[in-house]
Amino acid sequence: MDGAGGPGEGPAPEALQSLSRRLQVQEKEMELVKAALAEALRLLRLHVPPTPLQDPGTPAPPRDSSPAVPPGLPPTCGPSLVSRGTQTETEAETEPSPGPPGLSNGPPAPQGGSEEPGGTQSEGGGSSSSGTGSPGPPGVLRLVQPPQRADTPRRNSSSSSSPSERPRQKLSRKAASSANLLLRSGSTESRGGKDPLSSPGGPGSRRSNYNLEGISVKMFLRGRPITMYLPSGIRSLEELPSGPPPETLSLDWVYGYRGRDSRSNLFVLRSGEVVYFIACVVVLYRPEGGPGGPGGGGQRHYRGHTDCVRCLAVHPDGVRVASGQTAGVDKDGKDQGAFLCVVDDSNEHMLSVWDCSRGTKLAEIKSTNDSVLAVGFSPRDSSCIVTSGKSHVHFWNWSGGAGLPGNGTLTRKQGVFGKYKKPKFIPCFVFLPDGDILTGDSEGNILTWGRSLSDSRTPGRGGAKETYGIVAQAHAHEGSIFALCLRRDGTVLSGGGRDRRLVQWGPGLVALQEAEIPEHFGAVRAIAEGLGSELLVGTTKNALLRGDLAQGFSPVIQGHTDELWGLCTHPFQNRFLTCGHDRQLCLWDGEGHALAWSIDLKETGLCADFHPSGAVVAVGLNTGRWLVLDTETQEIVSDITDGNEQLSVVRYSPDGLYLAIGSHDNMIYIYSVSSDGAKSSRFGRCVGHSSFITHLDWSKDGSFIMSNSGDYEILYWDVVGGCKLLRNRYDSRDREWATYTCVLGFHVYGVWPDGSDGTDINSLCRSHNERVVAVADDFCKVHLFQYPCARAKAPSLVYGGHGSHVTSVRFTHDDSHLISLGGKDASIFQWRVLGAGSAGPAPATPSRTPSLSPASSLDV
Repeated sequence: MDGAGGPGEGPAPEALQSLSRRLQVQEKEMELVKAALAEALRLLRLHVPPTPLQDPGTPAPPRDSSPAVPPGLPPTCGPSLVSRGTQTETEAETEPSPGPPGLSNGPPAPQGGSEEPGGTQSEGGGSSSSGTGSPGPPGVLRLVQPPQRADTPRRNSSSSSSPSERPRQKLSRKAASSANLLLRSGSTESRGGKDPLSSPGGPGSRRSNYNLEGISVKMFLRGRPITMYLPSGIRSLEELPSGPPPETLSLDWVYGYRGRDSRSNLFVLRSGEVVYFIACVVVLYRPEGGPGGPGGGGQRHYRGHTDCVRCLAVHPDGVRVASGQTAGVDKDGKDQGAFLCVVDDSNEHMLSVWDCSRGTKLAEIKSTNDSVLAVGFSPRDSSCIVTSGKSHVHFWNWSGGAGLPGNGTLTRKQGVFGKYKKPKFIPCFVFLPDGDILTGDSEGNILTWGRSLSDSRTPGRGGAKETYGIVAQAHAHEGSIFALCLRRDGTVLSGGGRDRRLVQWGPGLVALQEAEIPEHFGAVRAIAEGLGSELLVGTTKNALLRGDLAQGFSPVIQGHTDELWGLCTHPFQNRFLTCGHDRQLCLWDGEGHALAWSIDLKETGLCADFHPSGAVVAVGLNTGRWLVLDTETQEIVSDITDGNEQLSVVRYSPDGLYLAIGSHDNMIYIYSVSSDGAKSSRFGRCVGHSSFITHLDWSKDGSFIMSNSGDYEILYWDVVGGCKLLRNRYDSRDREWATYTCVLGFHVYGVWPDGSDGTDINSLCRSHNERVVAVADDFCKVHLFQYPCARAKAPSLVYGGHGSHVTSVRFTHDDSHLISLGGKDASIFQWRVLGAGSAGPAPATPSRTPSLSPASSLDV
């Protein structure tokens, strides 16, 4: 290399660098071949046959007295202790053995005092003293893929390494270099955002490879190695099932209604079904005549949207529905038979008119820079369009341009308030049969706009046209008016925000009747007229009420109002419990699709779990407090605080004798529990994680715990033996777990997508029959995998509908349903599990109508 780089030859710098790299690669490959030959010679000297894996039936070699030497190591090798953070681990340190320098001999399997094969320090979140890989069992040479790109410094290659570590590090670096040589044509970059289709690579990626063939699997998250050991009954990964599971999911019920930040989102179709939306789902709810809901109701669902639905419009025929979603363009729309008017959510709030039958845009114009909250065609004149919003009412005249795309024109006239106070917002309006328009504003007033002829001396474009002016005003509510509804008898209903009143108005805006919505349901957001005198009311606390002005209202659909995180299912009933940032703890009846009860926690609830008896439930809060409540009386029977950090997981042991509480202070608190679950006493603490606890599970015998942490560690604990950390994780490979919710582990490592940064999976749950695994990800999707899922890039069935990151998934006690929680969209989905071992057909879902499709409505 020195001769090649001599100054007298004068080659280009790029050629020098290329030649230098090639020579280095060849040199390292030669040294790797030498290392393999030296290993074979060492085995011959020790008279050990070069088998890749010791037969499970073969008894382990006898252990010598302390200090113990792992089998397969030369006499010069011995275990040494490595202390890291809060845990001290045993690592096999290898001295140079006879043969070429720079060779290392690793144990064939963890035995005796050695914790992991190849000196791996930690299953997750830690690093290996031998660099990025393990030497492998005797006679087997494995190439180990490094956890970072070739042009970045390798971990654990510091010059501060001890002399005994350097030979092993050198060999590992050689293996990593050869792996880089094989992969050099496929250079990748680390992901820049949350994109599940991104290519793997970079320090923020998930990579996996097989180490110690037949013993362990290693994957990398954010450059951290995570080692997982194969159970003794699995000789090869090829034995494991592949392909998607035979079971499928069908959306059975959606809990909640988006009323807290949406309007004009509640209508009744000609079929009697109520149409509304939440998350990415348009729901068609039948209050009567269908099985499975309060009063015998049922639901159908349209799930063609790819982001949160924000607006609805119903065709005059009462059959066809137009809906618009976020992150496209549609914000508000009204359908006048053949045409659809849309206002998008851009800065200019573009107003466009569409041909419903053809899906073509006929006209488009900038409306205003201010927010537009409502839009509608006049039922008497399809050339008249009205928009309202922040401090404005606009009256538009539209000429169709003979139905040709882009040939239509839109002209605007602004409503003048004159002597009347100009409100800050005008959220709603309604057309009266005589042609007048009523608007409801943020001052609580209803203004009547009447038609009048324009001055013929200033006709403007298109000649003299009718305009609107204010002819009357009535103060209707305290606070803003959110909804106006024209009834079939000609009267008008108005819904107030602050006063929660629902008022019926006759001609001349004379109040005829009123009712008040209970405070815990929130203010009136939308009003729709049902059959007869029945009314349906959507509220700002995401509830859908049914009733009339005389008899009052009762809820038929209820939901949370803020981000959801806590979820647990009842041990023997079709019920489940949820909690979140709205500080509400809710128990839901999965059979009746109704809210059983709810209480105010006064603090954010983040996790929950039922006692095996079902008599009590434990709830973890964001302040370090945790409560135990009686499920029948809703009374708090225990209130305890552990630390001042938020609690991320609470879990009862399968026998109900212990309660484990995972905290963001890196500790797991263990409590002894009475037989009825009402009393708890501190048993101990599991100390050893170097980051906050994310997930944990109990073994089937109730003696051990498996836990995950924020830095991707997998640790095992002997609880009954005194909350001790099990340092030899290889011994836990055959342990059976009562539940499987840990997102890191051999049985589920295949659920992680390529390019994952370690935060893409929020929740995981194995079914009770141990056949499938449900996964909640950061991309608004629910996945269904076969169990065990121990193959990289395992295929899954993917289900959409949530409009935000899915925070939790849980199977019901009999695996008949799966519950999933949306984060910011505050939605709860109940999925029916169909296929192998299940019964019952999938509920019918509405097909797309031949009118304007969601895809074309977004093409502007």
